[in-house]
Amino acid sequence: MTTTELSGKRIAFLLTDGYEDSELSSPWQAVTDAGATAVLVSPATESVTGKKGHSQYVDLAVAEANADDFDALVLPGGVVNADHLRMDEDAVSFTRDFFAAHKPVSAICHAAWILIEAGVVEGRTLTSYPSLKTDLQNAGATWVDEEVVVDQGLVSSRTPADLPAFNAKVIEEAREGTHAGQTL
Repeated sequence: MTTTELSGKRIAFLLTDGYEDSELSSPWQAVTDAGATAVLVSPATESVTGKKGHSQYVDLAVAEANADDFDALVLPGGVVNADHLRMDEDAVSFTRDFFAAHKPVSAICHAAWILIEAGVVEGRTLTSYPSLKTDLQNAGATWVDEEVVVDQGLVSSRTPADLPAFNAKVIEEAREGTHAGQTL
């Protein structure tokens, strides 16, 4: 169902090869159906390919991306994707800049690794793929096993099975805009 509740909003999707296909395609469809402009940001320059073969063109190189140009950030999961992004300085900096600007950030599955690397999870409550529980706790986060968690503009979910709840909160938080508690 197409709506206009996110009309005029620009949502960045940060990912690279090896992402979980549905964790890009499902939230992308949800935000565009809600009227937002989705922009694929990546260290890759041409296109990215998910672990199940979904391919999509890159709109903007992360080295040239600026959080000021977007209203929210979505971080799809996938082990390979998240592992590569957390080692990319531009991707980590781009992510951190959303927190500095108090803008909504949504991470699903293994994408929480990027949040850990960005140094933004201490004192926050979130969920992730269960294997990241100890990593998040060691970084100072409170980890809970729930389909979706919202903590002051930070949305997190566990797996593709949680996408309906995740997508609803991505839209809700993007619509609400900045959150004073969403910070470094």
